[in-house]
Amino acid sequence: MKAVTVKQLKDELKHLSQTELIALCLRLSKFKKENKELLTYLLFEASNEEGYIETIKNEIDEQFDEINTSSYFYIKKSARKILRNVKKYIRYSLNKETEVALLLYYCQKLGELNPSIKRNTTLMNLYNRQLALAKKRILLLHEDLQYDFNMMITDLE
Repeated sequence: MKAVTVKQLKDELKHLSQTELIALCLRLSKFKKENKELLTYLLFEASNEEGYIETIKNEIDEQFDEINTSSYFYIKKSARKILRNVKKYIRYSLNKETEVALLLYYCQKLGELNPSIKRNTTLMNLYNRQLALAKKRILLLHEDLQYDFNMMITDLE
C-alpha cells in the first residue's frame, strides 16, 4: 500500500466528525511508540515548553549516568543513542529555542563525560557537529536569546 500525500490526508480529515477524529488518533497511537509520544507532547507538554525541556534534560542526565565508560566503543554507541532520542524530542517540539537548549545541554553532558572525549576523534567530531548545528540554529532566534546561548557556547568551547 502506498501512502497518500499530506494534502490528501488533510482534505479527507476535514470530512470526519470529532468522534471519528478521536478514534483515528487513538488507533494511530496504538501502532508506534513515537506516535504515542508525539500525542503526549501535543496534549500535555506543548503548553509548558520550559517543563518539557526540564523533563528531557532529566532524561538526558539519567541516560548519561547509565553509560558504560569502560571503553570508547560503548561510550560512542551510548552517545549516539542519546543523541537520537534528543533529536526525536526536538522534532516533537518544532521550537528553535528548545532545539538549541537541548543540543547545548547534550554537548555539555558529553563534554563532562569521564574519560574525556578529547582523546577520541569520533566523539570529538560528534561534539563539534552538534555544537555547529546549535550555532546555526541560534542565528534564527531573538537577539536576547542569541546572546544567552552564545555565552553558553563560549563556555562549551
